Amino acid sequence: MPSWWVALYLLAGPEMVSIPAGEFEQGRSFAWKDYDVPWYPNPAKDDTPARRVKLKAYSLDVAEVTNQRYHAFVKATRHAPPYHWKKGVPDPAKLNHPVYNVSYDDAVAFCAWDGGKRLPTEAEWERAARGAAEGKMYPWGDRAITPADAVYDAKDGPQAVCGKTRNAFGLCDMTGNVWEWCADWYGQRYYASAPAENPPGPPTGIYRVLRGGSWFDTPPLFLSLPYRSWARPAERSPTIGFRCAK
Repeated sequence: MPSWWVALYLLAGPEMVSIPAGEFEQGRSFAWKDYDVPWYPNPAKDDTPARRVKLKAYSLDVAEVTNQRYHAFVKATRHAPPYHWKKGVPDPAKLNHPVYNVSYDDAVAFCAWDGGKRLPTEAEWERAARGAAEGKMYPWGDRAITPADAVYDAKDGPQAVCGKTRNAFGLCDMTGNVWEWCADWYGQRYYASAPAENPPGPPTGIYRVLRGGSWFDTPPLFLSLPYRSWARPAERSPTIGFRCAK
């Protein structure tokens, strides 16, 4: 018999949003202050060139995977819990907070368990995050970010999911709260040579892509829609979580 955690999870189920097939502009089409200064410490300028990308239809979790959902997975599969959970159990006061200290492989394993899902590709993540905001800095446009929009520049970790304004697709926390693992290997110059339809990311690499910014980051750069970050697949961090696609 499943534990009450697993039974509750199966009863409630995760909410997903269907993202229709279509094209969008991926990447940064606006200028950043100082980017053209030769000494500016920008190692990649890796969010250009902006380009049209065509994607098949897919679905994406409305919210980042929470401690409650991840604990159901741990109980059902005996997968190792995040190392900061006391006695392998999440803080009861933070069940609806995004899980963190999970590696890329942890995220992949959860998504597969959660109804045969997977991590979104980087292009799928950006398409979903943008909604109708093509060429814009944030899901709501180019105006400055406010505390009503996202969890950022905080001192005490992420907050409960879906506590901020949702984007045009009805998705929560596509900006801030925790960085989100994507399926792709990171390629610094990938945009210049990637296929125009359903780009899967480079075939190999050292790092996996992270998108969305976190509670720890400051605007506007790290929280902007086109910004690309990366981490080694084994990394576990208080700023990194994920959501699943299908």
